[in-house]
Amino acid sequence: MKILFRAYQEVLRRHPFGVQAIQTGLLMGAGDIIAQTAIEKKTFRELDRQRLIGYSALGLCVLGPSLRLWYGLLDRFFPTTGKKLAYKKVLLDQLAFAPSAIAVVVSLTSAVNGSSVPQIRAKLHQDYVDILIANYKLWPAVMVINFSLVPLQYQVLVTQVVAVFWNTYFSWKANQPLQLPLPHS
Repeated sequence: MKILFRAYQEVLRRHPFGVQAIQTGLLMGAGDIIAQTAIEKKTFRELDRQRLIGYSALGLCVLGPSLRLWYGLLDRFFPTTGKKLAYKKVLLDQLAFAPSAIAVVVSLTSAVNGSSVPQIRAKLHQDYVDILIANYKLWPAVMVINFSLVPLQYQVLVTQVVAVFWNTYFSWKANQPLQLPLPHS
């Protein structure tokens, strides 16, 4: 196990964006599989593979790289550790990154599922506030610990381990059918 962790550290050191993009894609995919099987009660044969691939691709191509970039920027602006700086990072993270990331993931998930622009707007109207409130119940505490105790190179990993549970909820919520009528254009 120690050898695997050292190998992971070395690959992470050499290719931080790539490794963190891949791990985010894999962990978002795991969350979607859990959402489909444990919450939606689908069998593995019934899995919506297009949904799984799309949600995983969002982690690989969008969320993983953006999280690594975001954490790097936070570390650049607040380079030292400690609880006071961790609270500043969390405040900035939760007021700037989280709301926009939620909007992007809900929108792109809907788009990948074939929704039109009016349907995406309606989906955001239907679910955005619920997801944001759930975010605020979980992530500030996780992020205080992450920013105050975890080295930068492992912050995305820590976030993504917790995010398996978050991704399960988020995938389930973002993939629920639209309940609201479409807004009039």
